[in-house]
Amino acid sequence: MNAQNSPLTFRPATPWLLALALWLIVATVTSMALWQLRRNALEGQKREMELLSLALTDELDRGLRGAEEGLQALGLELGQRRFPTADNDTLQALRTRVALMPLVTELWLLGKDLELMASSDATPMPDTHTFLPALQGLEPGATALSRPFVPRGGSQTHVALAFRVGAELDRPGGWIIASIPADMLLGAFGVALPAADSRMTIFRSDGVRLAGANVERPRTIEGVRPRDEAAGTSPGVERVSDHNDLLIGLHRVPRYGLDVVVSRELHAALSGWRGSLELSLGALGVLLIVMAAAVHIVTRSEQRRIAAQSALQAQRARASRLEALGALAGGVSHDFNNVLAGIVGYGEMAQDAAVPGSDQARHLAKVLQAADRGRSLIERILSFSKGGARASTVFELEPVVEEVLSLLTASLRPGVVLERVLEAPGARLRGDATQAFEAVMNLCTNAIQAMPDGGMLSVQLTRRRVSAPKVLSHTPLPRGDYLALSVIDEGQGITAEAMEHLFEPFFTSRDGGSGTGLGLAVVFGVVAEFGGGVDVESHAGEGARFTLFLPECTDAPSAPATALAAVPEGGGQQLLVVDDEANLLAMADLMLQGLGYRPVCFDNAGAALLAIREAPNQFSAVITDEVMPGMSGTQLTRALREWAPHLPVLLVSGYGGAHLAHHASNAGVDRVLMKPIQRGELARALAEVLR
Repeated sequence: MNAQNSPLTFRPATPWLLALALWLIVATVTSMALWQLRRNALEGQKREMELLSLALTDELDRGLRGAEEGLQALGLELGQRRFPTADNDTLQALRTRVALMPLVTELWLLGKDLELMASSDATPMPDTHTFLPALQGLEPGATALSRPFVPRGGSQTHVALAFRVGAELDRPGGWIIASIPADMLLGAFGVALPAADSRMTIFRSDGVRLAGANVERPRTIEGVRPRDEAAGTSPGVERVSDHNDLLIGLHRVPRYGLDVVVSRELHAALSGWRGSLELSLGALGVLLIVMAAAVHIVTRSEQRRIAAQSALQAQRARASRLEALGALAGGVSHDFNNVLAGIVGYGEMAQDAAVPGSDQARHLAKVLQAADRGRSLIERILSFSKGGARASTVFELEPVVEEVLSLLTASLRPGVVLERVLEAPGARLRGDATQAFEAVMNLCTNAIQAMPDGGMLSVQLTRRRVSAPKVLSHTPLPRGDYLALSVIDEGQGITAEAMEHLFEPFFTSRDGGSGTGLGLAVVFGVVAEFGGGVDVESHAGEGARFTLFLPECTDAPSAPATALAAVPEGGGQQLLVVDDEANLLAMADLMLQGLGYRPVCFDNAGAALLAIREAPNQFSAVITDEVMPGMSGTQLTRALREWAPHLPVLLVSGYGGAHLAHHASNAGVDRVLMKPIQRGELARALAEVLR
């Protein structure tokens, strides 16, 4: 066999060795880069600590020099009055000087034997033996700093600055001592830390810590001193008593014998570098795994591509199916509404012509009742295409739930026990009460069918406040006040696969085609119409809990429907009527003439627009269909506004819904009427717009 065709040709060790060598090269280069990155990071942190220490040292020196100059000026002022003294002028001078010196909170005057002569307030002075250098050995004009102390009755740590005033002739001299809050020595560092782990400490030359910021364990930086006392150089990185490595920035204030130490723990300063190290190590590990699994990934990539393409096609098919369902529902409802419009219109006119109480009048009443039922059916079909025209009222939900439960009680199958827990009396919703009734009825019916062998059906209604937006099982829910309606059954539960398709139209998990798959879809549409959310909880064999969250309304309940007034008649006004259906146009002509109007009918929107252009003031109102070839009713309305901006327009449609209402309002339509139009409804709408 040819060596090139042998199996060994396709699985040599060389590619793996080359891959390993490549990985080692990458690892070596990465290690070198990480080491250089660490050096750069460390040098940068050292420079930062050095500059910070220098700036804070300069700030401390300037602050203490300012305080010293203030004490010197005070000494000169008091020297003119035979310093020291305890008269009222001296006390006033001390208080005035405290007010003028930002660092100083109290001042004391001491005589030549360190006796207290006067003070700015009643705060006790610090122990005179805690000063360095010792007060007795101070030269005139020299200063000394005390150990930190807490004034009696206070909580803040202070440090005292002593200034020696020399004796002259008849003035014996003494000391002026100023109390400075220890935190004031920290300057800007005490206000805002450069980093969360940064520390600052101020030491006296004998090692006493005068002040510190963010120092939880002072011992970690005690003993750190400049290696060159004259130059005040920084030691950089030090290992201190608790075995932590610190980055140190250290400078001296020679005039006052103070050391300013700024430090950061090395591991914190290099945290960014360690993150890069961990990321690089992880990347090298991932690279090794990827190289080892490359062949496996390549062999499965085509399978994944095919699976993804199949899933995408299924998703598109599902979306197309739902879109087609909506379009079908809208188209069927529109055509059916046109049929019903003729039945209702001619039926009402025939009923008017029939003898009251005759068989003909009764038969026509039955025809109109059947047409009204057909109209209700169309409204249900329109809910799938989001085009239903629903009434919006404020109503109480609990009576609606009670009505549903009363109907169910009479028809419960044996073994099903109904439990009701209604705890929201007076709670109201805004929307269509009929939709709420349908949603509750569908949920309860679905729960009963899920328990063929009986069980507990629990219906609960409570008020619920959602303080923060949350995501339910099938919808998001904004924060607000809601009425939570829960329907709980003890059936077999819902599988994970069924949960994914639960609210899709025509999806059912029942065997034998016993379910239509419309009940839960209607529930979902109703909840969306109310602006609420749906949450489903279920486990296999443990039943299901459906909870509807419906926004609570605080408006007053809508007034009950009153008896309709008599049908208003026109006064001979001329109306322009547009509809592409010849039979509906003829019916509208007869109906409007019967109501006392003079209709002028057009089966073409373009011709109607031309008539308005020629004589815009001859018509009192326009009645137009929405769906027409060439130009829709809203397009006609928008076009005629150029010549008749105030002409009332009534738009008639078989679709309806919030979208059409918004679109028609933007076009300038005054009223939207749903097919089939009843004569009384049309007469009242005309009377309103003409008035």
